[in-house]
Amino acid sequence: MTSQIKGPAIFLAQFAGDAAPFNSLKDIAGWAAGLGYKGVQIPTFDGRLFDLDRAAESQDYCDELKGICAEAGVEITELSTHLQGQLVAVNPAYDLAFDAFAPARLHKNPKARQEWAVDQVKKGAIASRRMGLDRHVGFSGSLAFPFLYPWPQRPEGLIEEAFAELGRRWRPILDVYAENGVSYGYEIHPGEDIFDGATFEMFLDAVGGHVAATINYDPSHFLLQQLDYLAFIDIYQERISSFHVKDAEFNPDGRQGVYSGYQSWINRAGRFRSLGDGQVDFGGIFSKLTQYGYDGWAVLEWECAIKSPEQGAAEGAPFIASHLIDRAEKAFDDFAGGERDEAAIKAMLGL
Repeated sequence: MTSQIKGPAIFLAQFAGDAAPFNSLKDIAGWAAGLGYKGVQIPTFDGRLFDLDRAAESQDYCDELKGICAEAGVEITELSTHLQGQLVAVNPAYDLAFDAFAPARLHKNPKARQEWAVDQVKKGAIASRRMGLDRHVGFSGSLAFPFLYPWPQRPEGLIEEAFAELGRRWRPILDVYAENGVSYGYEIHPGEDIFDGATFEMFLDAVGGHVAATINYDPSHFLLQQLDYLAFIDIYQERISSFHVKDAEFNPDGRQGVYSGYQSWINRAGRFRSLGDGQVDFGGIFSKLTQYGYDGWAVLEWECAIKSPEQGAAEGAPFIASHLIDRAEKAFDDFAGGERDEAAIKAMLGL
């Protein structure tokens, strides 16, 4: 019997680098397999590992990448356009910071940067189909997030117009995903306009409940907001298409709380941790996802201000494997059996 949830897998974005084995897909896939991972989630924005333009045009290239991973002993779980998705919608307050996500030729040119980002994310749908994948992950971008806290008081209609515009930008992209049989799992994340359940519902309304608009579930971002991440699964389980297994902790004190006082990551009340070092109830999460029939991958996304990435990756595979559940065929006390016996039923009820 095997788990309904597939794994363990690892998101390669935080590990890619200029030194071997992290500077090529072949070597990093072999490294991941050697740690016990069965799948890899590939960042399409890292040219050392993946050429998105080429993947959108060439089936041979996609087959080659699949072969490289298969030979290493891992599957490709999803492609990621997190950074490109971020650039689909950028409030001017973030222009300088987010220019770094785009090629240098597009810096200080928000219009050209957005056009490039939209094209990239659409190519993500085509590349996913060529890779034989039906799920994709990324960010939504943000127009309203600088106005998160309602002071100074927001002009009436500002948030509504921000989400209407977000919907106008994303709906044509989501159409391309639907045409290619791929869902787009938005990572619900502070800094994005979609950062909790309420904002996901607002976005879903803005895109007309689009079938391709789904959720990349990451409990770490919910714990840092003090949102009930288990109840979130109950509410949105039908839209959860992918799962980042990432830990976090929240330790408020007399000096800082959820906003963490502009402190560095290591000094924040809320911070990301390696798996098992934080406060996330992964037993509850895997149980609920199994209960609701989630059959996608459990993908480690590693971020920690204390532990090294090498140690975090090495500990992540066995941690995820230990939480996978072989689902029971029936409850242990389900003794009902045989054909329906109307006479016996009536006799038991005294009828």
